[in-house]
Amino acid sequence: MRLVLLGAPGSGKGTQAARLRDHFGVPHISTGELLRAAVKAGTALGLQAKAVMDAGGLVSDAIVLAILEERLSQGDTSSGYILDGYPRNVAQAHALDVLLGKLGQPVERAIQLDVDTELLVARLAGRALAEHRADDNPESVRKRLQVYEDQTAPVIDYYRHQEKLTSVDGVGAMEEVFERIVEALGSRYA
Repeated sequence: MRLVLLGAPGSGKGTQAARLRDHFGVPHISTGELLRAAVKAGTALGLQAKAVMDAGGLVSDAIVLAILEERLSQGDTSSGYILDGYPRNVAQAHALDVLLGKLGQPVERAIQLDVDTELLVARLAGRALAEHRADDNPESVRKRLQVYEDQTAPVIDYYRHQEKLTSVDGVGAMEEVFERIVEALGSRYA
């Protein structure tokens, strides 16, 4: 299984990716976690990323893709992977396709978790209270959701045109959403 999991902030991508990892026995790969681990480990790419982040910049697609290539070249991805939250725009999706083609591990499916905007705002506000996260206040949440609509939502069309996309209702109990995803993946992955 080579899967890209898509959805707006608060849609449950991380939660469902972890459940899918446990169910299917393939690694859950989050580029944010990879970046943090590379920085902490002091790898060459991690040091490059740290310099950019310390200067207040966004880590370049080239650095993220190189870190992702290192991760996808590890043996545990030979039977598949679940990418969570990447790609974030169409240029990244195209670059990812080139990289995965080179590695012989092309994306097989993309699952979009579909959740209404107002519910996303409510979920993230609840997370802000529970986790004391300043970046989840209603104003910043709406801004992040707008960035998602502008930049990341076109990735959904990218995978739709490749006939790899399935949209899944992301509303309901975690187990219900998980069951919908597994059903959407079909018997090939059961």
